[in-house]
Amino acid sequence: MNKVVNHKAWFFVLPVVLLVAFNAIIPLMTVVNFSVQETFGDNVFFWAGVQWFEDVLNSERFHASLLRQILFTGLVLVIEIPLGLVIALAMPRKGFWVSVCLVLMALPLLIPWNVVGAMWNIMALPDIGLLGRGINALGIDFNYTRQPVSAWFTVVLMDVWHWTSLVVLLCYAGLVSIPDAYYQAAKIDGARPWAVFRYIQLPKLKYVLTIAILLRFMDSFMIYTEVVVLTGGGPGNSTTFLSIDLVKAALGQFDLGPAAAMSLIYFLIILLFSWLFYTLMMRNEAR
Repeated sequence: MNKVVNHKAWFFVLPVVLLVAFNAIIPLMTVVNFSVQETFGDNVFFWAGVQWFEDVLNSERFHASLLRQILFTGLVLVIEIPLGLVIALAMPRKGFWVSVCLVLMALPLLIPWNVVGAMWNIMALPDIGLLGRGINALGIDFNYTRQPVSAWFTVVLMDVWHWTSLVVLLCYAGLVSIPDAYYQAAKIDGARPWAVFRYIQLPKLKYVLTIAILLRFMDSFMIYTEVVVLTGGGPGNSTTFLSIDLVKAALGQFDLGPAAAMSLIYFLIILLFSWLFYTLMMRNEAR
């Protein structure tokens, strides 16, 4: 008996395909078009080949922005992943306080990015801000509008406050999904808390931690709104990351060709690092 195949379900997928094509493929092709051409206005284009890519890759400005971006992403990953895991381990598993802790953890994620930048902008002001006045009261000279170190400290602290909750929620979901039988067996064997964490909890959290690292890497590598509202990329260019530098080139200077080439290089860097993270973690899991 031949099985009848119904292809009508594809009609439900078609709107999604069209939406993705409109929101992703068409803009991407437009960027590719600008990255290999030069224009002087009036919709007149001249073929430029790979000139813009060469200019971007040889630019000291791009190298400096990329270095700042990698440093920032590395800092937030080193801080947020262990901190989020520790908080998740300390959270209760049963009772009334579970809901309270989950709500408190979710609150920073519900605040819009521009509001987060504005909040920390006000809070870190050296004269009237709670954070700024508090640090200066300790005898530490703190002014994020003039000092690059203070600006970096404020930006990293803001990101840690905003996004550590995501790592906490992911790790907590992974922890509560571990069957009680593992803990009962560990208790019978007399395993200490460190042994339980090392041989039961951490192995079971590998996939969750992989997702957390990938999400935080991509988000932090593309950070824009919070930093622009908080520091504007300053003082000087000390917090001008790749995304900010790209917007300055595209909208501030209207260099569409170099900006398009930079955006494609930016996109490929994110894909490359994400692929490396995922490959290395899955290779360790296979071993």
